[in-house]
Amino acid sequence: MSQRLYHHIRPRIIPSTLLNNASMFWERLRTFQRKDTQCQAFVKRVMMSNLFKIIMISTISINAFLVVLWTDYKTRYRFFRVFEVSEILFVAMYSAEFYMNLYADPIGIWKDGYKLLDLMMIIVISFPYALLKIKGKHYPHHKIANGMQSLRILKLITYSRGIRTLITAIGQTFYTVASVLILFFILMYIFAILGFCLFGAPDKGDQENWGNLAVAFFTLFSLATVDGWTDLQQQLDSRDFFLSRAFTIIFILLGSFVFLSMFVGVMIIHTENSIKKFERELMLERHMTLMKEKQVILKRQQEEVSRLMQAQSNDYKSFGELMEDFKHTLEHTEPMVLDDFGTSLPFIDIYLSTLDNQDTTIYKLQELYYEIVHVLNLMLDDLPQKKQFHSSAKVDKK
Repeated sequence: MSQRLYHHIRPRIIPSTLLNNASMFWERLRTFQRKDTQCQAFVKRVMMSNLFKIIMISTISINAFLVVLWTDYKTRYRFFRVFEVSEILFVAMYSAEFYMNLYADPIGIWKDGYKLLDLMMIIVISFPYALLKIKGKHYPHHKIANGMQSLRILKLITYSRGIRTLITAIGQTFYTVASVLILFFILMYIFAILGFCLFGAPDKGDQENWGNLAVAFFTLFSLATVDGWTDLQQQLDSRDFFLSRAFTIIFILLGSFVFLSMFVGVMIIHTENSIKKFERELMLERHMTLMKEKQVILKRQQEEVSRLMQAQSNDYKSFGELMEDFKHTLEHTEPMVLDDFGTSLPFIDIYLSTLDNQDTTIYKLQELYYEIVHVLNLMLDDLPQKKQFHSSAKVDKK
């Protein structure tokens, strides 16, 4: 009896101990504090710097250009050593970037899709070397591994925020686009069966385009893209199918003008929403940057005032005189943080536009005054002639 109880209890104890050990390990991992925080912060600053981004973008671009040159056999044979050395440098740069990311954030790197993309690029780069060592030079699928090296240019996505925004928009349209594609597939299924029954007869039908369901699907795809549909319709007309034109017109209207336009519209709507969200994020980042700069300036001003208060001597009668002496040390280029309404940017914009309107009004008034002066001058020129005319008229009367 005791042996049976022992055998029943033992399997329950082992999983509980494993669960406790796993929970304790996770708790220690979560509360673990690194001792190299300064070095970690330095690596993060280096990776976030513009210089590092420029170096990586230049490296990826040069690598893509060399891959283009590598496709020419004569160039590849002539500069074989150059390609070998450059390949070693590129692999070293990509590996160093990944290990820097891993060192800076060893846990968060597995949650970021773009960091995982960098890991996938390193795996893709290692494919040709692994196949060369394992299978040899004459392995038939070695060319596929070489062709996959063109995926290296995808590393530019990590350093382009605009491309990441478009990818996010495409990801957000997945469910909507999937619904549209399912409806389009149902439409093609209906018309494929209908086309097979109408035009795929073994004796008089068009076996080349409507002979079976797979060929009918391919033909309908050509009609949906409006590519060569006239040739397909001529083949149906040559066999005297009286419903062929109505069939073609209805499917092109539904497939090309409705579903494909719907697909494009969905993509445009989600892309516009993502672009607006991206612009709002940029505005928020700029605002946060300005707030940080303002806090830095305020802190510096407070430190300056505190230093002046501590350095105040008996020569100054009051704090006002101390500030007057402090004003003489300031330059006109130094920024000042002011909370007055008259120093806000909206007020300055409105004030400048008001001054521009005043200048325009004054210019128009000047033109009006010039015209008035010109008219008065002409009137003054006409006065002596009128006086002579009146005097001569009086002499004639006498």
